[in-house]
Amino acid sequence: MDEQAVRLIADELRAVAAFGLNFARPGSHDEDRWQRVLAAGAGLAALLDGRPAAELLAHYRANHFDIGPLASGEAAVFHEGKLLLVRRADDGLWALPGGITDPGETLAETARRELWEEAGIAGRVVQLLGVFDSRLWHSAKKIHFYHAVFLVEADDPRPAPSSEVAAAAYFGPDELPPLSPGHHLRAPFVFRQLRNDAPIPYFDPPENAL
Repeated sequence: MDEQAVRLIADELRAVAAFGLNFARPGSHDEDRWQRVLAAGAGLAALLDGRPAAELLAHYRANHFDIGPLASGEAAVFHEGKLLLVRRADDGLWALPGGITDPGETLAETARRELWEEAGIAGRVVQLLGVFDSRLWHSAKKIHFYHAVFLVEADDPRPAPSSEVAAAAYFGPDELPPLSPGHHLRAPFVFRQLRNDAPIPYFDPPENAL
């Protein structure tokens, strides 16, 4: 079974049903149909997650808007040809500094803020490197994300990791540490961009297959 393909179908069923339920009149046939679509999505997801379909369906019904797509901003900081990465406290894996965009915040502001909050580095956002679809770049997310990665010039490249991360350090393209899902593809790709081996800015074209 192609788990990635099944998950994409389950996510799409959930999203379509959630939007339909937002407009369906309570007690109508439309509401009943969308509830059945939502249940089908939960059933598919349950095959992959090993959780009871009823449990997932209850979560889906309580979180209609927890479907994405959401946005995140990430910072790519280079020093002496090496890329700054932070070690996540939750899984011990490494990633580009970044996080979910707050209301009223631009994507570039998110990247700059997260860089400061996680690595203690202030800097200037100088270029958009790309916008990456979490589904196509294999992020381990239950929600559909768009990850915007920005090139940031640091005022002082020396990291001062905060309590949000376990460590922060620079790595060359041939010495990358174990990377968090999604970052295991984006970090090497950023190196390719800086070598002019990949387009800047990057975006996922229609019907892209990585």
